[in-house]
Amino acid sequence: MLEKVLIANRGEIALRILRACRELDIPTVAVHSTADSTLKHVRLADEAVCIGPAPSTQSYLQAPAILSAAEITGADGIHPGYGFLSENADFAEQVERSGFKFIGPRSETIRLMGDKVSAKHQMRKSGVPTVPGSDGALPDDPDEVLRIAREIGYPVIVKAAAHCWIWGRII
Repeated sequence: MLEKVLIANRGEIALRILRACRELDIPTVAVHSTADSTLKHVRLADEAVCIGPAPSTQSYLQAPAILSAAEITGADGIHPGYGFLSENADFAEQVERSGFKFIGPRSETIRLMGDKVSAKHQMRKSGVPTVPGSDGALPDDPDEVLRIAREIGYPVIVKAAAHCWIWGRII
């Protein structure tokens, strides 16, 4: 059982995590940026730690600051909520390597599911029904792409196979 949970998020999701921890009688630590110091989850948490300035790239996305906050408060679990670092396999791995419990999927699972092609292969392998589509990344040949689209049936949706990082942001 967890002794203390650090909530590495803000707003509505932080409040939901805080409420769940309260129901389980687990003390909480809210991390926050300088701009978020008066938010409700910060006021309701058992402890609060400022982890940086207002821009999320300088606070909520700073793994070292979050890990330091967990260490100085004695938290043994870190809940990332959603968004921010919740789908970052490297962060989950850092949390685990630092001796804390990552409250979420294992880093290997995040890596696997972060790539739509490998995720779909794993789902099929596990017997989970999937939507009709290509068996992998689309080829470069436009005629082959059209053949696949006709085989699937219209309308079709073309999606990126994995997250694309540009200028430090997922797009």
